[in-house]
Amino acid sequence: MATGWAPDGAVQEQIDASIEDAVQQARSNLQQGESLQYCEECGEEIPEARRKARPGVRLCLDCQAEREQQQQSAAVVNRRGSKDSQLR
Repeated sequence: MATGWAPDGAVQEQIDASIEDAVQQARSNLQQGESLQYCEECGEEIPEARRKARPGVRLCLDCQAEREQQQQSAAVVNRRGSKDSQLR
């Protein structure tokens, strides 16, 4: 398949790199260790049910939701700058 100036397989390499980035991001979000009793952001008590359901939890539900929203907002930026994504 002709891809212009890009070498053969460059598109697949970009797809593979994007998937690898997503996997690394997901792995870094996995929590480990003992859950905190109080949120490290706001200091509110983390309910026992949440601590049992999510081992290693460090944030209350409100702070966790806010953090995830911020991460989603930051994920909109295409770091690789592919032409296709710029056209969307």
